[in-house]
Amino acid sequence: MRKRTTLSMSAAMAVAGALIISAPAGASPNPVADPTAQTAQIPLERQVLAQGNGWASAGTGTTGGSAASDAHIYDVSTKAELEAAFATGGTQPKIVRVHGSIDANSAPDGSPLTCENYAEGTGYSLAQYLQDYDPATYGRSQEPAGAQEDARRAAAGKQARNIRVDIPSNTTIVGATPDSSITGAALRINGASNVIVRNLTVRDAHDCFPSWDPTDGAEGNWNSEYDLLQVVNKATNVWIDHSEFTDAPNLDSNQPLHFGRPYQVHDGAVDVTNGSDLVTMSFNRFADHDKLLLIGSTDNTNRGDPGKLRVTIHHNVFENVGQRAPRVRFGQVDVYNNHFKVNEDSTVPYGYTFGAGFESHLYAEANAFTLPAGIDAANIIGRYKGTAITTVANAVNGKITDLRAAYNAAAAPADQLAEDTSWTPTLRTQVHPAQAVPALLQNSTGPIFTAGGEG
Repeated sequence: MRKRTTLSMSAAMAVAGALIISAPAGASPNPVADPTAQTAQIPLERQVLAQGNGWASAGTGTTGGSAASDAHIYDVSTKAELEAAFATGGTQPKIVRVHGSIDANSAPDGSPLTCENYAEGTGYSLAQYLQDYDPATYGRSQEPAGAQEDARRAAAGKQARNIRVDIPSNTTIVGATPDSSITGAALRINGASNVIVRNLTVRDAHDCFPSWDPTDGAEGNWNSEYDLLQVVNKATNVWIDHSEFTDAPNLDSNQPLHFGRPYQVHDGAVDVTNGSDLVTMSFNRFADHDKLLLIGSTDNTNRGDPGKLRVTIHHNVFENVGQRAPRVRFGQVDVYNNHFKVNEDSTVPYGYTFGAGFESHLYAEANAFTLPAGIDAANIIGRYKGTAITTVANAVNGKITDLRAAYNAAAAPADQLAEDTSWTPTLRTQVHPAQAVPALLQNSTGPIFTAGGEG
């Protein structure tokens, strides 16, 4: 970890008024679509969320570590350095810049760790687990219990302790270059406030030890533990911007079937749960992932969710994602000017995009959908105990379409969704016509900036 002890290069260049936000060939900020492109004279790590830019601009606003002193600017290139930077200085404003690719499945000395390493000493064996709990002999509805389940839990605990990384309050974490990435980590904003995550690729938080739940669905399912980024336990004022979240190249579609069901090793991409509030996700790219954005813990009110879970999702690209983009419980969630793309050759089965869950208040306006044959507007909404949703001026394959009407036309009478008249979003940047969104976002999402200062 390289800690700044004198005037940082980023600060010096800011003083000089130098232009230090740049983009690689083929990708550049679009000032029409992207208001952050207008702040090019300010180093990326010093930028703050503008007023009116989504729910994260409410309350005290979101400034992250923008006010960090030189003593609290850290350049990191290993997991050990990343964890040390987060642990230093308490909740003093800090900037953490990621260089290169950090692999969370690594030991303190930097050597790689595999699933076999985590299982060592626990007695866990996948082959033995599959034999012990085969529903054909163990029971179709009986949950695993016994030596191998205990061993699986022990091995899972070892992995969890190694890959979970908590981002503290008043922190900005950015990629130093457009190819900066964190692989295998279960990042968490856990009860923290005022956090900015930008310009990072976050990929493949794979669970080495998925659990078998025979009661999940008619045939049972494998369930995984880790999200790429979890906003949890009353975390507030979080801005997630110009980042990429993906399972690639370790896709669930490449996993085998066990007990006749896909051995799913990934959970969510970005989940906002347990009373968390005031989140803006902008100009990100979400790709090749099934369960994407879960907003709301459960249908139970004891997690602190009612009155919270206010999230804005705007100007993001979602490509080849399966479901939950987002799925909402309780919260007021504003989804506008996003592009949802499903390719003909997608390896992620499409389920739905907008999930209307228990007591949800989802407002979807001017989004663009590019869908292949076989998926139509009626498939875009899924109902999960929700009663209302607002959809305004969205486009499907270039045609303005009433998504709620399309859903209701195909749904049973008991599953109809009313228009949600309980609220109207106000904290927005410019809302572009849905038909213009694909072109506006073509080269404007994901990590495209270069943070100031090297070495």
